[in-house]
Amino acid sequence: MKIQLLIASDDDDYREQLSQVLTERYSDTFEVSVCSSAPRLAEQLSRRVFDAALLEPELAEHVQLSQVRMPLLLWNGSAGYAVSEHVRQIRKYQRISSMVSQLLEQYAAVAEKSGDAELERGRITVVWSPSGGCGKTTAALAYAAQRAGEGKKSLYLDLEAFSSGPVYFSQNGKSISSVFEKLDENVELLLQSIRQKDAVSGIFYFSQPENYDDISILTQEDVRLLVNASVQGIDELVIDLSSTFDDKIQMLLELADRILLVTDSSRASQQKLEQFRTQHSIYEKVREKTIQVANKGFRIHSEEGEHAVLLPLVKSSDPVTVYQTLSAGFFKE
Repeated sequence: MKIQLLIASDDDDYREQLSQVLTERYSDTFEVSVCSSAPRLAEQLSRRVFDAALLEPELAEHVQLSQVRMPLLLWNGSAGYAVSEHVRQIRKYQRISSMVSQLLEQYAAVAEKSGDAELERGRITVVWSPSGGCGKTTAALAYAAQRAGEGKKSLYLDLEAFSSGPVYFSQNGKSISSVFEKLDENVELLLQSIRQKDAVSGIFYFSQPENYDDISILTQEDVRLLVNASVQGIDELVIDLSSTFDDKIQMLLELADRILLVTDSSRASQQKLEQFRTQHSIYEKVREKTIQVANKGFRIHSEEGEHAVLLPLVKSSDPVTVYQTLSAGFFKE
């Protein structure tokens, strides 16, 4: 559901620019209304309730704000205004993307928690391998980039014990650890507030955790909540998992709509894959939604009823070049 946002400002240029950008770039997040005077503001607040409002202090000073769940005063850097001790401020002149991030983060604290499985969601694709070093992260990013190139909103979620995210993406935004600390709030909005987009590939992503423990101490239910919140408002959630197997991994394999099971030509990779296929009961449960991904030019032998994708060997020492090369249509629907 969209956030009902009111922009109340008598600064015509500012109001029009802000509302236009929010409408064009964040139409899946906000439904925007505007007003330019105190009487008009009072009239709108008498007729409907708003989730959030960005208010010029001069317009809000003599208006009852009970119809706004989260009013925010537009602060221009001058002395503050005492409209109410319960009304917070937000900097007026800043990058709109930063303002949106702050607005969502603050609104998450007052909004109702999302309803998990009851909400419409995109597709969940889990990328996993029982063997490390076979190019699992490369395959995950290549798939996410291919989906982004097809015009889909594709989000990469790194749940590996040790993240390699900084190798591929800028880490300028807030760490995903900031969400782990607030799992009792509206996690969907918190994740939207820190989500970033890679300018080259079009992949959405989160900055890495602050330390190893932030991922390892998450419970199974924490992970389920995180995944169900991440997949809201996007087309494809691509989850990169560690090459281990525990209750959290099993839960995610069962939760996924699609599994990319990555392997290469090494004997260790082949042996571990064979053990997983023949010695673990979970494989038969997820077999129909599993695609085996043979990486680095390996010609995999797939059994009847199994699906396979063959990725060529890309000769480059740059991991970004490798995944971007592999994003050119090798994963078929």
